[in-house]
Amino acid sequence: MRVLMVGAGGVGTAITRIAARRSFFEHMVVADYDRARADSAVAGVGADERRFSAVRLDASDADGVRAALAEHRCDVLLNATDPRFVLPLFDAALAHGAHYLDMAMSLSRPHPARPYEECGVKLGDAQFARSAEWTAAGRLALVGMGVEPGLSDVFARYAADELFDEIEEIGIRDGANLVVDGYDFAPSFSIWTTIEECLNPPVVYEADRGWFTTPPFSEPEVFDFPEGIGPVECVNVEHEEVLLIPRWLKARRVTFKYGLGDEFIGVLRTLHKLGLDRTDPVIVDSGGTGRVAVSPRDVVAACLPDPAGLGDRMHGRTCAGTWVRGTRDGRPREVYLHHVVDNEWSMREYGSQAVVWQTAINPVTALELIASGAWYGSGVLGPEALPPQPFLDLLSEYGAPWGMREDTPVDGTA
Repeated sequence: MRVLMVGAGGVGTAITRIAARRSFFEHMVVADYDRARADSAVAGVGADERRFSAVRLDASDADGVRAALAEHRCDVLLNATDPRFVLPLFDAALAHGAHYLDMAMSLSRPHPARPYEECGVKLGDAQFARSAEWTAAGRLALVGMGVEPGLSDVFARYAADELFDEIEEIGIRDGANLVVDGYDFAPSFSIWTTIEECLNPPVVYEADRGWFTTPPFSEPEVFDFPEGIGPVECVNVEHEEVLLIPRWLKARRVTFKYGLGDEFIGVLRTLHKLGLDRTDPVIVDSGGTGRVAVSPRDVVAACLPDPAGLGDRMHGRTCAGTWVRGTRDGRPREVYLHHVVDNEWSMREYGSQAVVWQTAINPVTALELIASGAWYGSGVLGPEALPPQPFLDLLSEYGAPWGMREDTPVDGTA
């Protein structure tokens, strides 16, 4: 297997460090708009550097990406960029005849008249619209294969296959107790992506209603996370799992709730009030050198520390997981399947902070399953379309074990 990975930020760099310990691929080309970042990611793999090379590549240039796939004889494109670049990379992979993986799907657009009641363009709609072309080409586009979405969807499929006869609700619940020393506000993941998913109308799925939206930060609940993280208030945000899971699994309700905290929510609300969450450019005076067009959201991102560089200042754990409620053998059951990463461990073992490392390990695991033939298919598929046990077994082999907590009340009531 020869892989073109586009994006050498925090997650992309962590991918190289994880992949360097595995033998399933022949070569990985690490591409980024900033050649220095690609060079740095390759240099960080140490003795295995011969299986990696670095190039400069513009992710928005589908023709240039296709040419790079051909030049380096790559049969898989791994998208490690933010969601703005999904479609040109997706298109380039199909045009070249390569398989494709991403960790976030094509962007949504709110309903023009009823944004907090009805869906407009949903996450991934543009990709699923082309599924027949991928099937006809005999190529796999595995979408949403990070941790959330990704591992969370694998957990959902495992629960449907092994743990439940009927499912009432599948709820992705994400929480952490991470602290970053020296900063009043320092997100542990891309602020561009965080703004996108948290300020867009959250999507909820119900079997008798289909997909619908609510106002941001709706339906707050306190969820108790394992391994010392404890209770965290979680709220609805827009996320791919709600769009993916109902396509393959039967559940009466599907939700995604994120543990943000009051301070984080307050910052996001303020950014929205000031229009600093906008992606369309505004014209500003550049200080005597002329007027330039800049995206307010890009300015916010540039003013905050790079999440990939915060690992030495971070403490605590992050948890991704899938809570499932339903019945087994006629009795109520409730479980939480989870994956917890301690930042001290991920920094010591890989030099990557916990959130980006937890995201990165899942596409590498998926690539290895595709290389071995344990995972295969064609068309545009989500992780829940593929058998979960090989993935979970390999994840444990990577040294990243997952867990399951039984949450069923002792008296067996729902």
